[in-house]
Amino acid sequence: MYNPFAIADRTILVTGASSGIGRSTAIECSKMGAKLVITGRNEARLQGTFDALEGEGHLAVIADLANEEQMDMLVEQTPVLYGLVNNAGITETLPTQFIKREKLERVLEINTIAPIMLTQKLLRKKKIATGGSIVFTCSISGTSVSVGGNILYSTSKGAINGFVKNAALDLSQKRIRVNEVCPGMIDTHILDDSSITSDLLAIEMSRYPFKRFGKPEEVAYGIIYLLSDASSFVTGTGIVIDGGFTLQ
Repeated sequence: MYNPFAIADRTILVTGASSGIGRSTAIECSKMGAKLVITGRNEARLQGTFDALEGEGHLAVIADLANEEQMDMLVEQTPVLYGLVNNAGITETLPTQFIKREKLERVLEINTIAPIMLTQKLLRKKKIATGGSIVFTCSISGTSVSVGGNILYSTSKGAINGFVKNAALDLSQKRIRVNEVCPGMIDTHILDDSSITSDLLAIEMSRYPFKRFGKPEEVAYGIIYLLSDASSFVTGTGIVIDGGFTLQ
């Protein structure tokens, strides 16, 4: 059956695959026949994702991408890829006047520097095939939405937004596409250790037209589109997946 969204037998690396959007993306790609390389810091949770993958030929690599040696190890173990999904990320709720260098550096290291350097290392090692696709998980917070206390996360994702556009031009000669998904609030565990209360989350949810947050798999489907040949003429752009939040 004709399917322009097919990714069967293509090797795809997904970072931050132990939970949330990364986990859902890896699982949904495996259901479509892709070969997955998944990575994350938490061995038990990453194993849980690995066990949920369908099909065979997958690889799980424990790595902290803030550690350059571990990143290099991941690059060495990774076969030639058709797709790279830079998804790993953290958040930190903090007002501007209380920014601390160590917290700023940590958010930027994980959300911005690590995915950029991983992309660079894979390219230098010729691990991303001609005609391949690179997808970053950005955020509406990095492109169009400002919220009190979200300055570190928003700054880190705003930098990714700029990187995607420039890298898309640089890599067009190799026919490698670079895009991003820009989700609104997604029901993951990224806020579990933050200072945001359940009451504040309920208020935030009420601002969405559908009166709910998104599901990780709903973002995964957008990522799969960008990985597939259905988006072969799409590069340097972002797909907003926010349930209409930015329409208001």
